[in-house]
Amino acid sequence: MNQKNKMGINIFIGVIFLIYILVLIIIYFLQNKLLYHPGVNSYLDESSLNHRIEKIYIPSEHKLLAWHYKKDNSYKTLLFFHGNAGKLDNRIYKLNEISKLNLNYLIVAYRGFSGNEGKPDEIGLYKDSRAAKYWLNLQNVSDKDIILYGESLGTAIAIDLAKDHEFAGIILEAPFTSMVDIGQKYYPFFPVRLLLKDKYESKKKLKYLKSPTLVMHGKKDNIVPFYMGKEIYDLLEKHKFKYFSEDDDHMMEFNEKLINQIKLFINNID
Repeated sequence: MNQKNKMGINIFIGVIFLIYILVLIIIYFLQNKLLYHPGVNSYLDESSLNHRIEKIYIPSEHKLLAWHYKKDNSYKTLLFFHGNAGKLDNRIYKLNEISKLNLNYLIVAYRGFSGNEGKPDEIGLYKDSRAAKYWLNLQNVSDKDIILYGESLGTAIAIDLAKDHEFAGIILEAPFTSMVDIGQKYYPFFPVRLLLKDKYESKKKLKYLKSPTLVMHGKKDNIVPFYMGKEIYDLLEKHKFKYFSEDDDHMMEFNEKLINQIKLFINNID
């Protein structure tokens, strides 16, 4: 190979390297927009609430819009943490089914979601979850009467909150092991652990959970792979339950089978 060809190859490699570095820089500075999608509606169902809720604002570092449904003082309260996309309205199809159970519920929108001020990030969302729990405590709802419900990203929020408190139970819908693992799956050629600010390392926190936990995951999930939900279940040390659906994708269908599993779980922790 002559000197000219060698120089051409070196220049080509140099250009590829510079492009790679540029892509890393872009990903690093845009990762918040890649992870959080408050304005994206990935839910097909736009039904109306079939029950009456109270809209409230929970004080955190920013006021947080939340919906409170109080059915009976004797029932446990489901504290619902949603995923990384959409607004509270996009969960109505789930809330309509939950309202039929012997449960009260509180669903809270994170900072930057559903019109709330602020910018979402891992630490901020953890603070928002604690503010929601504290608000329930102020309504004379103790931790032992709270069931945490996490949906996708919300599973990491629920797990982080549960590592420091003991609740009546935890329900995890489509949980992931860590955001690092997700990133490495989708971006195997990038140093994800070094780039990622919000790591949400749920699997490292499972050993601290004391509450009974139900893991629900669809085997056809094309966003959070099913093996992550199974790994979460396997890593739980005790008081664990599972509902692994053959047909569900990431947005699990709130059908009779799933609702019955939630009913059974509630009955087991009463």
